[in-house]
Amino acid sequence: AGDLVERRERVLTDAALAGPQGRLLFAFLATRRNQAISKTQVIDAVWGTRTPPSADTTINAITSKLRAALRTLGIPPPHGVATEVGTYQFVVPEAWVDVEHARTAIDRAEGALRRDDPHEAWPDANVAAAIASQSFLPDEQHPWVQQQREMITRVLRRALLVLSIVSARNGEYELGIQHAAEALAAEPFDELACQTLIRAHAAAGNRAEALRVY
Repeated sequence: AGDLVERRERVLTDAALAGPQGRLLFAFLATRRNQAISKTQVIDAVWGTRTPPSADTTINAITSKLRAALRTLGIPPPHGVATEVGTYQFVVPEAWVDVEHARTAIDRAEGALRRDDPHEAWPDANVAAAIASQSFLPDEQHPWVQQQREMITRVLRRALLVLSIVSARNGEYELGIQHAAEALAAEPFDELACQTLIRAHAAAGNRAEALRVY
């Protein structure tokens, strides 16, 4: 989104990250922290089709500034951004990456629902929905950014469906209808969202509305 927040409630501003390019580098590596990324991929993620002739040296300077910014958060070498054999990797084992946590949370929520444990599903689905409702680098249009947004949108849709099902089971029919309707609005041809909305209306006794959705 805007400023990127790290631990200890300190904020890394665009200026600390060497501007928008530093923010892109940080986000790209942090959302792929289990992978070693080639320098070519990193440069493409930061500049795309507008790669400057000096990109090879400029990316080194941006990386150095990102490392320095991370050190202000108490992340000492060798943690931070590791570069080895022409690759880059975000190495902060204790880091909490929100989009990563959202994916884990919705997996847990759906698993709990399959076990018929709505009380366990509810908090994880709420966490996933809260994270996935946030914008991701709204001012950027790089292909990888758009792919990340699509993934986040899928997480939100899945979370809304879990919340709808649990709400309806708890007798909170209007809330169940609202969550399912939001999921269907995001993806109008989603059969699962359509079925969930129909069931929510039916559970609320809104037979006419259920038929209208159908």
